[in-house]
Amino acid sequence: MKYTCAKTAEPRSAHPGDIGRRVTRRRQLLGLSRQDVADRVGMAPEYVEYVESAAEAVDTVTLTRLAAALGTSARELLGGGQDAPPGQAPSAAHPVLEELPEEECWAKLAPGGIGRVALSTDSGPVVLPVNYRIHDGAVVYRTGAGSIPASAAGNRVAFEVDHIDEALRGGWSVLVSGTAVRVDDQVAVEQLMRQGDPDPWAGGERNVWIGIAPSTVTGRTIGLPSAAPPVGGPEHPGVREK
Repeated sequence: MKYTCAKTAEPRSAHPGDIGRRVTRRRQLLGLSRQDVADRVGMAPEYVEYVESAAEAVDTVTLTRLAAALGTSARELLGGGQDAPPGQAPSAAHPVLEELPEEECWAKLAPGGIGRVALSTDSGPVVLPVNYRIHDGAVVYRTGAGSIPASAAGNRVAFEVDHIDEALRGGWSVLVSGTAVRVDDQVAVEQLMRQGDPDPWAGGERNVWIGIAPSTVTGRTIGLPSAAPPVGGPEHPGVREK
């Protein structure tokens, strides 16, 4: 017997569609199709599609089974802990910590995004997040005149980017060490602007470009456990009887 698109649900605090977006993102991160997820849960693929695209709420049993199939928790799919620092879950069994080759470090850095620049100030060491891009083999970020990130120019700094996968207890980090310089060459600035220069989320007047010419680039990764196996359990809406 097969059921699809059941809407039995308990109240939840997440906004309509949040669960669907989290299920979709988690599925895509694992490289799974909707059919793959459906097979793991014993659920109709049409119901997986419904959850991802139309469901305003999902019953607790369905949510728990989906979370297990996706190697995460119902709490994570509900958005629990979104404002908390990452890494509060216990470590995976037998984690493997490995060094990343430099070319892989650059591959991690290449898409750009948010990283942290560490520098010394008169008040002591400071670490601040910045939006960055990679340009001509250097890390480039844009900031405001007179700001702490702008004061990095002419000094040795460190720059770090990482990714944490809470559900799989894994992740990676890349560390760039080098000298920060102010990018004053107008041609270089125009190139950055054409490619969509680092666009600071903080907004405001930020017309100072800083580049970090790397002297060393290192990285590490924590090996991820395999994806969750198929789960079983009692029949519920959206699940087909074996």
